[in-house]
Amino acid sequence: MRLSDSSSLETVAVAVGEALANHGIRAILTGGACAGIYSGGLYSSQDVDFVLEGRVDPEELDAVMVGLGFARRGNRYVHPASPFWVEFPRGPLGVGADLNVRPVSLRSSDRTTLALSPTDSCRDRLAAFFHWSDRQSLAVAVEIAHRNEVDLARIRRWSESEGHQERLEEFERELERRRRET
Repeated sequence: MRLSDSSSLETVAVAVGEALANHGIRAILTGGACAGIYSGGLYSSQDVDFVLEGRVDPEELDAVMVGLGFARRGNRYVHPASPFWVEFPRGPLGVGADLNVRPVSLRSSDRTTLALSPTDSCRDRLAAFFHWSDRQSLAVAVEIAHRNEVDLARIRRWSESEGHQERLEEFERELERRRRET
C-alpha cells in the first residue's frame, strides 16, 4: 500500500499492522494511536505504537518497514510522505499491572490489524490519569467510553485493583456528564 501525506493515522496503523502480519510478525497497536482512533480524533497522536509478541528479527522488521516506505531513524520509523512515525515499545502487552489484555481486530476499509480493545484503550488512558493526573487522558478515556462499547465492570475492577477508586469515580461522573450532553 502506498502511504501519502493525506493518509490518516488509522490508514497508516492498519497498513503497518497488516504488513507485519503478512510476514508472520504478531504486532498489537497500542497507546495514543488507539486512543486517537477510538476517540474519533479527539486525541491526536503522531506516533503509531505496536507491541511485538514473540521473537522478531530486527532485520526482518526493517525489511517490512522499508517495504512500506519507512526508514529507521533511531528507535522509530519515519516515512517521507507521512506525518506519522512508527515505534515498537518493549512488551509485554499490558495496562498497568494487568497483563491479561486480549487484542481485537481493528478494521479499516478492507484491511485489519490487531489492536487494544476500546475497553483496554480506555484503561490505558485512565492509567495516565491515575498515575500522572493527566486531565487530557481523562477526557480521552471518557470519549472512548462514550463512543464505543466498553466493559465498565472490567474497568471498575481494574481501577480498584490499581488502587484508584476515587479517580474511577471522577471518570464515571465525567462519563455520565458526557452522556447527558448528547
